[in-house]
Amino acid sequence: MFKVLCVTSRALCREDFLTRLERLAAARPAGIILREKDLPPPEYKKLAVAVMDLCARHGVPCILHSFVEVARELGHTSVHLPLPVLRSLSEAERAAFPILGASCHSAADAVEAEALGCHYITAGHVFDTACKAGTPGRGLDFLREVCASVLIPVYAIGGISAENVAAVRQAGAAGACVMSGAMTCRDPEAYFTTMKERANEI
Repeated sequence: MFKVLCVTSRALCREDFLTRLERLAAARPAGIILREKDLPPPEYKKLAVAVMDLCARHGVPCILHSFVEVARELGHTSVHLPLPVLRSLSEAERAAFPILGASCHSAADAVEAEALGCHYITAGHVFDTACKAGTPGRGLDFLREVCASVLIPVYAIGGISAENVAAVRQAGAAGACVMSGAMTCRDPEAYFTTMKERANEI
């Protein structure tokens, strides 16, 4: 089943951040990746505790991003890492996370992430997006190549919308990650329902 994950961004949020995440979690995405990697570790840890709690109340998986030590301190077992951070971990450190993901930007990255024990990867950015202003999207051929290179699930990221999510699924992606749309939509439940419906229009 095609899954839609939410990636957070405080900078895009137009309301209280935790209020927005509560509304997003209530809409039941396949997971929420807490990406606020600009925060100092103590602030990220405090935020992570709150987000883990609200995700648990709604039965939505919470995936911490970048802060390996914070995840260890909290006993949290789901983490998403930039590839350089993933490379820096020992085999035992990687194995400590039952859910381990990585951000990939090429088929070679994807193959490496899979070899390093990742259970899924994100691939992007696929389409043009304001979050990567001035850098063209890598396109659907890139996504197809990445999906064909690994056996683990690939989640497309970057400029994913209701208008192109079906094409993302057709390219072989197991799901999509959304950030701008999730952070700014008026009705999160309607937003995720539309994304899932459009993804299945094949």
